[in-house]
Amino acid sequence: MKITRSKQDEGFAVIIALVAVTVLTIMAGEFAYSMKVETRLAANTNNDEEFYWIGRGGVERACWWLALEGGQPYSSRMQYWAGGPGDGPETNSPLAGLSLQDFQIGEGTVSLKLEEQESKININTADGPLLQQVLSVQGADPNSIAVVSDSVLDWIDADDNTRPAGAESDYYLGLTPAYYAKNAPMDSIEELLLVKGVTPEMFKGTPPEDRPEHQLGFGHAPGQEATYAFGLRDVFTPFSSGKINLLTADDQVLQLIPGLDTAAAQAIENVRDSDPPVRNIAQLLSAGGVNPAAAGQIMSYVSIVGNTYEVQATVTIGQLSHTYTAIVIRNGRSMQVVSYYRSQ
Repeated sequence: MKITRSKQDEGFAVIIALVAVTVLTIMAGEFAYSMKVETRLAANTNNDEEFYWIGRGGVERACWWLALEGGQPYSSRMQYWAGGPGDGPETNSPLAGLSLQDFQIGEGTVSLKLEEQESKININTADGPLLQQVLSVQGADPNSIAVVSDSVLDWIDADDNTRPAGAESDYYLGLTPAYYAKNAPMDSIEELLLVKGVTPEMFKGTPPEDRPEHQLGFGHAPGQEATYAFGLRDVFTPFSSGKINLLTADDQVLQLIPGLDTAAAQAIENVRDSDPPVRNIAQLLSAGGVNPAAAGQIMSYVSIVGNTYEVQATVTIGQLSHTYTAIVIRNGRSMQVVSYYRSQ
């Protein structure tokens, strides 16, 4: 007996076949895409590792550079690490004529930027008068100066005793979200944003275009938006030997030292970069018109030596660039890298 298929069965079979082909095509496409993604991820991983080690090589070059300049009894912005023309005997060093920009390492190029941390104020060693001076010059409201100053000191000290206007864990545990006071030195300047009284505006500062053209006195009137001449992040660092280097700090930081004002800061900058440059603390303070009776207090805050550096190594391979940041401590000609991470 002859069995025949109906047209309906044939049509159903065609539909099944088309569905199967479609499903297989989709699966093949997904597999190909997955393989492409895996290949790209593997390539990115290899690139990330290459970027990482080239950046580390750049930091090691910075260490070599700093070690060669570490034999002098001072550090200044005229030295090669700061992009200067050379200072004193180092003009005859192997660094003369070399550059920290666009040098080759492996398949990439590296550009270095070094910032001496002694050009800023160490937040972990600053005392009450120094903190209050910074806040006053910044333009903080008089009512918040004691709060922020005492709270910073409470944050970094090891005990749970609260200063008159400060805060310890019992205050921070009442916030949302709650957290404990650190009771230890800051590891990052961003920790200031966790301290009672510190606002994002104080931390970042007010852009020049947003500041009033004329402002009388410190702080701001009721209802007036607060403005700040600079950000706390611009003048503080958690890493340094604890003293401010008169040869590398800018006038903004110099005038924050108790006993110095704008005129004194400008005079110190002028003589330290003069020809010949002044490389003596007493002579620098004298040039700034500092009263000898006040010099003793100022001397407790300042030096002419830097030992701690933030090194930024920007690595470029092809069209891609990554920036790595390291903190380097110099002890004579011995160098130690205490942190290294990708920052951009």
